[in-house]
Amino acid sequence: MQNLKKMGWSAALLTALLSAGSTHAMSDDEFRNEFLAGSMAWSEVESRAQEEGTVNFYYWGGSDIINLWIDQVAKPALAERGVTLNPVRISATKDTVDVIIAEIASGKGSGEGSVDMVWVNGENFFTLKQQGALWGSFAHKLPNSANFEWDETDPRSLLNLRDFGTPTEAMEMPWSGEQYVCAVNRAHVTQSETPATFADLKAYLEQNPGKFTYVKPPHYLGNTFVQSVLYAHNPEGSGADPFQNSLEDLGVERLATLITPGFEYLKELDPLLLGGPQGNPRYPESSSELDNLFLNSEVHFNCKFGLYGVHTGLITGTYPERAEEMIFPKGNMIKNKNYLAVPLNSPNPAAALVAINYFSSVEAQASMMAQAGMPAGVDMWTLSAADQARITEAAPPHYGVTQAELDANIAPDTNASLVDVIEGTWLEVIERGSNKPIKQVVADVVAGLN
Repeated sequence: MQNLKKMGWSAALLTALLSAGSTHAMSDDEFRNEFLAGSMAWSEVESRAQEEGTVNFYYWGGSDIINLWIDQVAKPALAERGVTLNPVRISATKDTVDVIIAEIASGKGSGEGSVDMVWVNGENFFTLKQQGALWGSFAHKLPNSANFEWDETDPRSLLNLRDFGTPTEAMEMPWSGEQYVCAVNRAHVTQSETPATFADLKAYLEQNPGKFTYVKPPHYLGNTFVQSVLYAHNPEGSGADPFQNSLEDLGVERLATLITPGFEYLKELDPLLLGGPQGNPRYPESSSELDNLFLNSEVHFNCKFGLYGVHTGLITGTYPERAEEMIFPKGNMIKNKNYLAVPLNSPNPAAALVAINYFSSVEAQASMMAQAGMPAGVDMWTLSAADQARITEAAPPHYGVTQAELDANIAPDTNASLVDVIEGTWLEVIERGSNKPIKQVVADVVAGLN
């Protein structure tokens, strides 16, 4: 009887070992195909992830509090799951996208790249998708995909299904939500003086020249400011709507017609900006440079992505003590999500999937809100009452406005195929001061992109 028991345990152990080793014996292509086909248990993915051991996470490392959250919360949480998180902090995601594309072009195929997962926005996702450099439609197959709305018939799913107008096709997982929010220094600007529209802003600067600027395009923060100007000055009166179309669908001539009034406004604003009265308008190169100008009262406003930017700025000392949020531009405060993607040639794809699944958990979302000031990317209505409460309680406070007011003034991001055209037009018209008709500038920019 004792020998039979030993034989039974040996057989069971052998079966378990064979089962655990089955995914590890697969090639990277076989693993990818099996997972994307939906024929693999999550426990098998976890087992393979532990075998791979490491996930190389490339992300913008310009925020100390996000870096701390990655190091102090995300790394230990993934270590408990048998995966070592290797954070690779970068200054520009485009550089990582270029590396991925170059590696694939040089013949580094499945499992032979250097990037496992990358924090992307719409432009970078558009580029990776165009180049066929993404791992596949994985997002809705992760256990924590239940925390997001994927139903195409539900309009609330739009931010998960389209990224800068590009269909995501589950090739990236939403991580955090964001909104373009402007802050005002109440030490200098009263409530009644606070601009709500671009006409108000111009009027304020005519009385207070030099006290506003925006981040220089092609930085995405500068692009976003320009896009919101274009929405507000859309001559068709339809705001952001036509800018959701691709360049191919919209056409060069119609795009030029749509953006001409907005660029005329930007030209009028140019001499009123920081340095403008001295004949040298100054555009900061980064959000941190703009923060410094705001902190030192060189400008009275600070416009950038950051739903909880004022709270973060106050606790880190990078914002003036009397900073508040403001509703500007009314009806055109661009809202989006940012995402986590896996490159086609990820060397540790199972570990990347486990990491992304963790980042998509209520546990991770709540802690990153509370500790890093990053808005939740999960969709509240998909969560249990207890999880909804956990997210709500973790949310940092607002200053001067309410969440309801912010929600009432959202606008979608611009289609990714238009972004290069708009930034190219800005560089020609605003930076270089071209006097060519906007239609000619747009045509030249489009021709240069092809």
